[in-house]
Amino acid sequence: MSVVMTMRWDGVTPQQYDQVRDMVRWEENTPDGAQLHVCSFEAGALHVTDVWQSEADFERFFNDRLAAAIKEAGIEGEPKTTFRPLHRRFIAPGVSGAAS
Repeated sequence: MSVVMTMRWDGVTPQQYDQVRDMVRWEENTPDGAQLHVCSFEAGALHVTDVWQSEADFERFFNDRLAAAIKEAGIEGEPKTTFRPLHRRFIAPGVSGAAS
C-alpha cells in the first residue's frame, strides 16, 4: 500500500533545496518507489509532501542518495517526518507529472 510522507525541515532555504535537487537529480533519475513530490516554503521551513510505494522506499532513497547531498548543501538539523497510508489520490484531468 502506498504511503503519504510529510516533512517539515526548519531552516532549509529554497537555494539549498535546489542545490540538493541538482546534485541528486531525482527528477531525471526517479528513485524506486517514488510516485509524487511537492514542496513549498513557509515560515522559514521546507515543507514536502510525497507519495511513495512504501516507507522503506523513501528511507532507502534518503540513505543512499539524499543524505550526502543534504550534508554537502550545509543543511543542518533533522526534519519532522510522518508517514500515513494513502487513502486516495486524485490528479485533475490535463495535469501532467512534469516538473514546474
